[in-house]
Amino acid sequence: MTETAVPATAGPGRDRQGVVYRNGALGRRPAVPTAFGDLERAARRASSKRAWAYVAGGAGEGRTMRNNRRAFDRWAIVPRMAHGVTERDLTTTVVGTSLSSPLLLAPVGAGALMARGSDLSIARAAAATGVPYIFSNQGCSPMEECAAAMGTAPRWFQLYWSSDEDLVDSLLRRAEAAAAGAVVVTLDTTMLGWRPQDLNLGSLPFARGEGIAQYTSDPRFLEIVRQRIDAARNAVTERPDVTLGAIRTLISMTRNHPGRFLDNLRSPVPRAAAETLLDIYSNPGLSWEHLATLRDRTKLPIVLKGILHPDDARRAVDLGVDAMVVSNHGGRQIDGSIASLDALPEIRAAVGREPTLLLDSGIRSGSDVFVALALGADAVLLGRPYMYGLAVAGQRGVEEVIRNVVAEFDLTMALAGARSVRDIDERFVRPNPSL
Repeated sequence: MTETAVPATAGPGRDRQGVVYRNGALGRRPAVPTAFGDLERAARRASSKRAWAYVAGGAGEGRTMRNNRRAFDRWAIVPRMAHGVTERDLTTTVVGTSLSSPLLLAPVGAGALMARGSDLSIARAAAATGVPYIFSNQGCSPMEECAAAMGTAPRWFQLYWSSDEDLVDSLLRRAEAAAAGAVVVTLDTTMLGWRPQDLNLGSLPFARGEGIAQYTSDPRFLEIVRQRIDAARNAVTERPDVTLGAIRTLISMTRNHPGRFLDNLRSPVPRAAAETLLDIYSNPGLSWEHLATLRDRTKLPIVLKGILHPDDARRAVDLGVDAMVVSNHGGRQIDGSIASLDALPEIRAAVGREPTLLLDSGIRSGSDVFVALALGADAVLLGRPYMYGLAVAGQRGVEEVIRNVVAEFDLTMALAGARSVRDIDERFVRPNPSL
């Protein structure tokens, strides 16, 4: 009997392996480690204490961060053999955005703590790899500059609902003008969670003018700042303490504000901008009544991020939103919160197959992406791993992290016997019998 050779299509997994191994034969190593644990250690070495506390830190004792990873450990992939799958289709469409793989880059604020020019480097890496980038509302570069760096590549915009409604409208208009494919309203950060790593350093980036570029580039925000400066001229205020730390903070505010450094140093605006941001960036009273106004305020598809309870998911569906992100903010808001992956199956069961669900928090590898899709996600958001790639090797580091995650996802599909993203469901996973 003569066997008929069926050549396997390379796909991103074998392509990536081929690049790494060919470079290895020439004595070249990848720019970033390919295993998450090694990547995390390399990023910690490359980062300042303040940067590591902000990006890697979590709420309280870190229980939610651990919950996120333990949730993945509780599931085992059950591959099928002799399936004959030689080609995989990683493509999908989420909220009208075509994806080359079920992966988007999550919004991460104050990225310049990890590397200067962070948002622009991430934007270019996302465009180079064909992965949509969700611009952070707490970004270090205005969304217009990031959009220009991406060309026609897909991007979304994250919105923190400010206590100033006119600022909300201004940010929405700018996101539309920047050709954002959707607005992602973050629900779980109406105030900052208790974050000991930042607190122990007394470090809040926004108070130093870091991560507020969406605001200092916004006409409504600058109008509020001018109003506050005018009001302060007529008020009796205490002189601030002059300490070395205060001088450093002033220099940081001045350097991060648009315009010339010396002009900013003489101006009250940089300091007033940071103080204003802390007062109005998020609305503690955010309610479903606020969210119900979005359809009349923007043409963009609406995505709600931070859903963990089935009742909230049902209410979002009733509101007519376009998608939800099942997320606990990477474990940064509530210590001891339910893991996002644990919440996902119950939410999927509550809303049915039609509503679009994305998963955020705890994704570290391509096999994690596979498990998330098997349990009901349509796509996932990648966060800390690409930030670690940025810390280690800048734009190239972000690109390699993305390519590595997509490559492992493709290889997992191939070895498990999944022909397409649509094929991946609960048949491919079981509760881990080892736990």
